[in-house]
Amino acid sequence: MTELVPQALVPARGEHLILYDGVCGLCNRLNQFVLRRDTRAVFDFASLQSPTARSVLPRLGGNAENLDTVYVVVNYRTEWPALLSKAGAAWFVLKTLGIRGPLSWAFRVLPDGLLNLGYDLIARNRYRVFGQSETCVMPSAEFRQRFIDV
Repeated sequence: MTELVPQALVPARGEHLILYDGVCGLCNRLNQFVLRRDTRAVFDFASLQSPTARSVLPRLGGNAENLDTVYVVVNYRTEWPALLSKAGAAWFVLKTLGIRGPLSWAFRVLPDGLLNLGYDLIARNRYRVFGQSETCVMPSAEFRQRFIDV
């Protein structure tokens, strides 16, 4: 298997790729949360609406048309990337960033099925609660290099 994102598109940066709904207010807030805490710059970002997501996800069994799911492509620059979605993706991000507290405790003790039910409930209501943009939100100049296809 070759690298999932062609080198011409992406200069050497992060190890993992977060794929998110670019018009979702919650998703964009979560990206800002990650960016502020990712001091080692291990995460790159691309919207589900991007050419990168449409290229990468089908090869790993994901679906860029499913905007209700956040994905993390673990080790996306390697020969053996892995795809995580929903609560599994969220837990991976928290662990990688070293986030501790009640939320990380819940991810450790609750079964994946229950966590994904909670994830789906939030995903179904996210536009109503957190808003929606007409287009993907542009990252600040400080973080623009961490976003693919911007």
